[in-house]
Amino acid sequence: MGLKVGQAIPEFSLPDQQGRLFNSEDLKGKKSFVLFFYPKDNTPGCTAEVCSFRDNYEAFTELGAEVVGISSDSKASHNRFSSKHKLPFILLSDLGGKVRKLFKVEGHLLNLLPGRETYVINKEGTVEMVFNSINASRHMEKALKALKKI
Repeated sequence: MGLKVGQAIPEFSLPDQQGRLFNSEDLKGKKSFVLFFYPKDNTPGCTAEVCSFRDNYEAFTELGAEVVGISSDSKASHNRFSSKHKLPFILLSDLGGKVRKLFKVEGHLLNLLPGRETYVINKEGTVEMVFNSINASRHMEKALKALKKI
């Protein structure tokens, strides 16, 4: 199981879909954010998940939060995926899964599939909510509900 509620998130840096370096510390002290780990670009479940975050992105920003997706796909794959689905948020490329390991996100189906796990993180960088489910459809609503409680 991944990080727990109340734990500080580890600092990390990864390239986004544009090749810019994202550093988790840049959000610390400024805004809450949702970090969702998903298995793979352009798969039915993952596409549904990212599109649910896209369709509700304004609700997250109105609450002062940023949305960040992360998978082991390449920057180029993320760029195509983001453009195709007009995603307004950042996708991070975690080639090799180092950040996935930092967050202790476990795989599914005997570790054949990368895990699907969503974190809501407050301004101080502390985990407020963790939701782990291979079912992509509930991640966005769980995250939004948790953000409203912060």
